[in-house]
Amino acid sequence: MSNHVRRRDLKRGGSRYESVSRGRKVRPKTFKTEESANTWAKKNKIAKFSLVNLKTDASSIKKIRVVVE
Repeated sequence: MSNHVRRRDLKRGGSRYESVSRGRKVRPKTFKTEESANTWAKKNKIAKFSLVNLKTDASSIKKIRVVVE
């Protein structure tokens, strides 16, 4: 069944529509700046955490992940 038919049946409330997930993996949240990572951690009440840069040291771009300790 085509995607068009699925969408049409969803709009009509038909029985042929079934939700099909993509099966995509949940990824960890990442940030561009340390300030935004710290703000997010405080907002989510994470007391002990460390920031890990996922990019290499030679790269000028940062990709920071919050790691709970």
